[in-house]
Amino acid sequence: MTEIEDRWLSVEEISKYLGVSNDTVYRWIDKHRMPAHRMGRLWKFKKDEIDEWVKAGGASSHDQRTE
Repeated sequence: MTEIEDRWLSVEEISKYLGVSNDTVYRWIDKHRMPAHRMGRLWKFKKDEIDEWVKAGGASSHDQRTE
């Protein structure tokens, strides 16, 4: 079954899956509209949503701040 595959992932799990730091995940949520769902104080992710976001180039956007 796909029950295990379709579970909600934590920030730590999604950062490990993508090979980036937790701080990068939080920055992508804030600046690049990474698909994330707030559950109380925690952020949770669906792996298939993240895969689609990455394929669409969501993580490749450059931060355009001039500060």
